[in-house]
Amino acid sequence: MELRPFDPANHLETEEDILFYLEAAMEGNDPKHIASALGDVARSKGMTEIARKTGLGRQALYSALSESGNPTLETLVAVLSALGLELTIQKRSAA
Repeated sequence: MELRPFDPANHLETEEDILFYLEAAMEGNDPKHIASALGDVARSKGMTEIARKTGLGRQALYSALSESGNPTLETLVAVLSALGLELTIQKRSAA
């Protein structure tokens, strides 16, 4: 049996999968984790295609959307737009 590291990008097949995955990533309020999760989604859709749609370099996207990346708001908005998503704000529910 061959073991391979788990890659979430291989399991994000539907729009619902992607939305649930990104919502879960947002719950932690950790910018690095959010950027990495967005990178997983971008890889699931094809980083070359996302780079083409955003006008950003593929390697720059891999770097920005990694656990050690620090994407700008401009990059986040461009990637979300390329994925057919948008950034929204809502009031937190009382905890």
